[in-house]
Amino acid sequence: MIRPIPGIKHRTLDDPHLHVVLYQPEIPANTGNIARLCGAAELALHLIHPLGFKVDDKHLKRAGLDYWHEVDVRHHSSFEAFLEEMNGNGGLVVFSRHAPMAYTKAEISRGDYLLFGRETLGLPRHIREKYPCFAIPIWGNVRSLNLSTSVGIVAYHYLHKLGRF
Repeated sequence: MIRPIPGIKHRTLDDPHLHVVLYQPEIPANTGNIARLCGAAELALHLIHPLGFKVDDKHLKRAGLDYWHEVDVRHHSSFEAFLEEMNGNGGLVVFSRHAPMAYTKAEISRGDYLLFGRETLGLPRHIREKYPCFAIPIWGNVRSLNLSTSVGIVAYHYLHKLGRF
């Protein structure tokens, strides 16, 4: 596991309802916004490296505001390292605009991992094909939603389904 943001003592959640996993995120503001959401909803945040920014990036810190200490951030050197640490605990549910089924069709259990791809390229095909993959419906000529918007839509929907609120 890679070290978190220097100088910040992060929260550790023993049994989060869900885990949000970002595969090689590229935009620090998105990651900061997602971190704030994870802190507010008590979700663990997993960052799969390489990242498109430094973890001490001022934009990352600004987007997370002064809430970074409330976020359980876990860094992984690769997708394979993430899977090893996951070690079969919880299911892995993948999200892609290329998926044929809506995210509302996914069967989610407490402790599952929600995997989102890079802002520009999404997830590699081999990951999308190996794990259950779902999309957020989009109408019109818009190709995709912002990553932090997508995480918010999906995470709060599933928290509601799990009875969190």
